[in-house]
Amino acid sequence: MPPTLASLVHHSALKLTVRAGEDRLDVPVRWAHVSELADPVPYMEGGELLLITALKLDAEDPEAMHRYVKRLADAGVVGLGFAVGVNYDDVPEALVTAARQEGLPLLEVPRRTPFLAISKAVSAAIAADQYRAVTAGFAAQRELTRRTLADGPEGLLAALAAQVDGWAALYDASGAVVATAPEWAGRRAARLTADVQRLRERPAPASSVVGGAQNPEHPENADRVELHSLGTSRRPRSALAVGTAAALGTAERYAVHSAIALLTLTTERSRSLHEAGLRIDAAVLRMLLAGEPDHARTVAGDLYGGLLDAPFRMIVAESPAARNRAAAQTAAGDAAPETGGDPLGALVEVVESAAARAGEAVLVVPEGERLVVLATDGGAAVAACVEHASALEAARPASESLAGGDEESLVVGLSAPSGPIAASAAYKQAQQALSVARRRGRVCVEHEHVAAGSVLPLLADDAVRAFADGLLRALRDHDATGRGDLVASVRAWLSRHGQWDAAAADLGVHRHTLRYRMRRVEEILGRSLDDPDVRMELWLALKATAPD
Repeated sequence: MPPTLASLVHHSALKLTVRAGEDRLDVPVRWAHVSELADPVPYMEGGELLLITALKLDAEDPEAMHRYVKRLADAGVVGLGFAVGVNYDDVPEALVTAARQEGLPLLEVPRRTPFLAISKAVSAAIAADQYRAVTAGFAAQRELTRRTLADGPEGLLAALAAQVDGWAALYDASGAVVATAPEWAGRRAARLTADVQRLRERPAPASSVVGGAQNPEHPENADRVELHSLGTSRRPRSALAVGTAAALGTAERYAVHSAIALLTLTTERSRSLHEAGLRIDAAVLRMLLAGEPDHARTVAGDLYGGLLDAPFRMIVAESPAARNRAAAQTAAGDAAPETGGDPLGALVEVVESAAARAGEAVLVVPEGERLVVLATDGGAAVAACVEHASALEAARPASESLAGGDEESLVVGLSAPSGPIAASAAYKQAQQALSVARRRGRVCVEHEHVAAGSVLPLLADDAVRAFADGLLRALRDHDATGRGDLVASVRAWLSRHGQWDAAAADLGVHRHTLRYRMRRVEEILGRSLDDPDVRMELWLALKATAPD
């Protein structure tokens, strides 16, 4: 505890006597200062014990003393020490009355007690308090370190909560609560998700204070919460919340700073392990795509649980800006890519957080501007991916098209359920679905939906329409002269699979007329209708240019 007026009064060597303000002696004293100025307020900071002899004051003037004492109290001076036996044999009654009216503690200092002795006593008490705080801080640091080594972040949080007489919570990179101590703090920590998200938008290190919520076990007490970002890069990877009933003292502050340092070290160590895991993920994926599932299982061991044996989905995501952003961050010296404005980074957070909450294994491999994910079919990670893509698509303005080159866009393709032997085929399916999504201006397309539907929607592409218009232009130019309806004849003939009588009946012409028209089609196109490729191209061109 810092020194107080009460501790100075009880100091046996000082022999101080209380003349006013007896009920305010528990106020901490920040310093003891001597000033004989008529107005020392400009030189005060607040929290001082002011020592005077009234050398330049008319201490017997009630009005002057009232003004003097009021200015001291308004400036935050916590006490006034008056030396007797120097200029006045006793404390003037005018000063005592003014001190009582303003509630300012007034201490009588005997002649044999020099002001220097009081200053030394205050200084020694402050130094002793700081020493106790530092010692307690080092003890807290040792305890936090011991608990971290023994029990990991959960043990650290428990020790920190005990040190600050409050609660503590740890958040992951997505802002989700990872651990809390004590257990009752879980709900309180969950309500701070929005505050943690705002904190993560600021460059690290960052902190903020949130207050006004209730402790579930003691609803009458409102707690004060400090939020601190963790991580050494510009983008925080996680956050720490510390809730207490009041502002932290010096010893508690040491404990919090130690916890931040230890959690940052743990985060950076986890980052190194994560990077090593990424390399293993990439190697396992390459083995699967090379048709070597047994080798992939040998390398993976128990790392992915049953992911490589159960039916899984292959997800391929793409963001046009990812490669440029990664290059820019590398040039800036930021080894950890930020997720702010990074669609692929945001998708990784969504997928990994969902998998972690569901206890699922997931394999994530960045590939430049692409991302490849292997996740359990029907699991939380796949569902979170689809839900995230749907939310992005719903939030996109109707006038905005992914196919238009928006560099901040996300495009996702999902394979059909597959197994390790068919991993290469699943990868191709995901790529095909990605290509379809890109052409259609969609955020996400599943291969199953494409394969189970019609091929006709795939023709809704500007390049396909341009090809169709070019192929049919000569026939339409011919029809525009009024010399025959070649386009309608081709459509009827193809729809009847080359049956002359049936096609002629549909057109209401003689079959010889139809034969003549089809020979004209061959002459104009310079291609034979006996060629199945020609018939296929004509049919697709007709479908691509048909009115909706």
